[in-house]
Amino acid sequence: MTNEVDISENDLLLRHEEVLAKLLLDHTTHKNIFWATDSYADRGPGYTFYDEITIEHITGECGLVIRPRAVKERDVQTQRSKDMAEVFTPAWICNAQNNLIDEAWFGRCDVFNTEHPDSHDWTPTEGKIDFPEGARGKTWVDYVREQRLEITCGEAPYLVSRYDTVTGEPIIDLNRRIGMLDRKLRVVSENTTTSGDWLEWAKEALKATYGFEWQGDNLLLAREAVFYTFCDYYRAKFGREVPDQSLPGVAYIISWNLWQMDGLRYVIPGSCDMVYEGGLFGDRQKVECLACKKGERTGHIGIPCRVKDWHYTGKDKEKLTPRFSSLMNNTAKR
Repeated sequence: MTNEVDISENDLLLRHEEVLAKLLLDHTTHKNIFWATDSYADRGPGYTFYDEITIEHITGECGLVIRPRAVKERDVQTQRSKDMAEVFTPAWICNAQNNLIDEAWFGRCDVFNTEHPDSHDWTPTEGKIDFPEGARGKTWVDYVREQRLEITCGEAPYLVSRYDTVTGEPIIDLNRRIGMLDRKLRVVSENTTTSGDWLEWAKEALKATYGFEWQGDNLLLAREAVFYTFCDYYRAKFGREVPDQSLPGVAYIISWNLWQMDGLRYVIPGSCDMVYEGGLFGDRQKVECLACKKGERTGHIGIPCRVKDWHYTGKDKEKLTPRFSSLMNNTAKR
């Protein structure tokens, strides 16, 4: 595994082809995630808005097609900001906001680090994270299982912090990482001793960590960052790589929990514009989405997104993939 900011899809394909294939999956459509942007349309067929992102379109000679925002050309960054309001948040702000979440959960401040606002820096907390009475009777297991969601996640800087998504600077020291999943994995590492226990609880941390994004290239970057973060913490804990047999399962969880969605409509991006009805003689007419026309959040005719409830134990298998709104409601209650 590499600590470079720009993860190589060629390297991932060479080492773990099954992992790359799973990181491209969309479980709502049972296809791959798609570009959902025209930023790559000048490359021709396979790169337009509704085209799926396939392995052959991002590897080989196309291995540098998808790149983090920080290393994209400046004019490309500007255009994407205009088209999709794509603006990323620096690590120090992500840290400050994540600290507020933990302050509310633990009932005390400076749990994982102490901020230095004037210098936009922070000092990691030394020693093991404590879960005393100040945590209101909650344990490290409760923290690992606590649901966290990053909306419109881009490259997921609030979830994982392998690098500052604004400056492009890598954050190699795990003690200085500030993402919500980073914090969960730190707690897992501090409270487990064997590889088996670590993998079990690290997967629990993954299952409780969610994010959604419109653009397919950003979503893949976010999924890759989460995958490599998982591997970083295992390597730091045990001095070796995650066992190969465990990697596809990790990628499978990630492919469910970071998904592609229009966050205003809870549907696959652009799917309200793709609904047609067929006439008696084969003529097809586009169906107008009245919810889109009225600017409403519900009642859209597009493909509704789903997210997996990993701990549902009922008999109704459909409940294994409840619609996104249920997760939003659960998250809001917390």
